[in-house]
Amino acid sequence: MRTTGMRAIVAAAAVSALVAVCGCTAQGTDADGGHHLPVHIKLPGSSGGSSSTGDGKTSASPSTARAANVLWSRGDSGGAVRELQARLRQVDWLFDGPTGTYDDLTEQAVAGFQGKRGLPKTGETDTVTWQRLLKMTHEPGKWDLYLMGGQPAGAPDPRCLTGRVLCIDKTSRTLRWMIDGRTVSTMSVRFGAQYTPTRDGVFQVYWKARNWVSTLYHSPMPYAMFFSGGQAVHYSYDFSMRGYAGGSHGCVNVRDEAAIASLFAQVRTGDKVVVHQ
Repeated sequence: MRTTGMRAIVAAAAVSALVAVCGCTAQGTDADGGHHLPVHIKLPGSSGGSSSTGDGKTSASPSTARAANVLWSRGDSGGAVRELQARLRQVDWLFDGPTGTYDDLTEQAVAGFQGKRGLPKTGETDTVTWQRLLKMTHEPGKWDLYLMGGQPAGAPDPRCLTGRVLCIDKTSRTLRWMIDGRTVSTMSVRFGAQYTPTRDGVFQVYWKARNWVSTLYHSPMPYAMFFSGGQAVHYSYDFSMRGYAGGSHGCVNVRDEAAIASLFAQVRTGDKVVVHQ
């Protein structure tokens, strides 16, 4: 009888051992390509990278936990990455951009920031790194996010919709090159400083000079297209290096040399210039 009872107990245990429970892990992305915080659903006994702690609880393996907590890493792009870069600039770990693309320089900056604070130097922005950075920085403004350009152009002024026009928008800080209402190209631009503002209005390109040096300020003005007195659209080395941290003496600065070289080749004397807000 005792032997029969023991066999029954063993059989019951064997049947119980066949019962298994499974789990899942999900992670989503936002519209900018950045990662939301991960969502985990794990049931006791699941094998999704976890192991028993001996007290009935489960814990993720180090590699699984690190991967799950990564918000952004190399190759990601979008508004969230742009904000990350702007905040890294505030603490002097990044000097380029923001560009909105998580490139090698961003990866190096994140790794440096992590190492300085005793965090694993992965170069990937995880939740711990991001929270530490948030505490040390302030929310960047629009022109912190677009310090070096790259912002979208605003709607063209109605005066730009006919003919050949350099349509220059002070609000969005962009220049549209338009022909008969069609936008051929756009580029980021910078304007005059407080005491030397760029004039608003409708003008014409009255003179072009491929290599020009200002006779008043003795600064180079490559690809200059003059439209109002000494004010011109031209390439600016300073804008290329410092972005919106600086300003012109009234000219419309372009920081993309390839873009303005192409524009200079297309624009003719007599083409319209509209500067608006």
